[in-house]
Amino acid sequence: MCLLVFGITAIVKKSQKKPLGKTAKRLKSTAVAIAALVVIGSGIALFSQFFAKTPPILDQNGSVVEGSISELTKLEFNGRKQWISIRGHSADNPVLLFLAGGPGGSQLAAVRHELSELEKHFIVVGWDQPGSAKSYNSLNISKIDPNSYVEDGLALTNYLRERFGKEKIYLVGESWGSALGIFMAQRAPELFHAFVGTGQMVDFAETERIDYHKALELAQAANDQKTVDKLLKNGEPPYYGANVALRSAVYLNYLSAHMQSDPNITNPGYNTLRDVFSSEYGVIDKINYFLGIINTFGHVYQQLYGINLAVDCKKIDIPVYFFEGRYDINAPVSLVEDYFAVLEAPHKELIWFEHSGHSPWINERQKFVDELLKLL
Repeated sequence: MCLLVFGITAIVKKSQKKPLGKTAKRLKSTAVAIAALVVIGSGIALFSQFFAKTPPILDQNGSVVEGSISELTKLEFNGRKQWISIRGHSADNPVLLFLAGGPGGSQLAAVRHELSELEKHFIVVGWDQPGSAKSYNSLNISKIDPNSYVEDGLALTNYLRERFGKEKIYLVGESWGSALGIFMAQRAPELFHAFVGTGQMVDFAETERIDYHKALELAQAANDQKTVDKLLKNGEPPYYGANVALRSAVYLNYLSAHMQSDPNITNPGYNTLRDVFSSEYGVIDKINYFLGIINTFGHVYQQLYGINLAVDCKKIDIPVYFFEGRYDINAPVSLVEDYFAVLEAPHKELIWFEHSGHSPWINERQKFVDELLKLL
């Protein structure tokens, strides 16, 4: 951006060395206007970043709840700077770390909007993982791997334990975050009371194959030849190399749209516009919100194809709960049932949400909260 401004300035100065004709005057005016817009746009973007915040927790009268905590905090783990949100009615409550889906996804605002009831009972912590939204530039995308997330997730856990004086915290992961939570719980079970996975991922490569063929089946049944042609052109996943996110989006978006229209699913989907325009994100964060979904997902997801939790993570030394939507066709429930059958844990439960798809925490948010409270 600085180079652009310097370049425009050079054009203007050069044009001032000789008499200006009409064309040169127009060029000068255009250059000045562009430079002004760049400066103004940069100022607005930086201003919005500085004033990004998570709103205070209010009572029914609109007053800030006494003793509550609501903050956005920038931290550094393993040399990587990243952001978290912390929200709760009391700093004395147990800590719950929510692991967002993705990789590359941000749900700081979504969790606040959908699960505000949890803030009465927990200190709810959201985390923009490396390569997502506010933490998009914490690490060069090409250097991110699954272990990066595990290392930083455990470092964040220890920060929260120390800050709030807790021996252990609760861990909740959705979609990709459900796999990340399993990795963290397996590596350091002593840090966690329990793990809750929702939209639980199990076998990444097999999930993609099942999703692809389900989308193809639905498109053929609907005589949607355009989607059928796209799917057949891309071929069966898993995909590697460039454009992984865009190719995967053909069947993932199709399945999401199908779940949103499924009458068996209540409150059916993400409110992306509401979330991305929430106060937690400045202008640059909003741009990176979408870049993470495309670039980070595309780079990291193909590294997950060799992972099958039913083989790699059969034993977890803390209680494990799966909160599963009965109509989830994104993370196939058959794979979750197979994993649950072989999983060894001190205690395990598979809890069905009968009116949910891939996101019970959105589809049946009150039941989701009620089931989490039972853990206490």
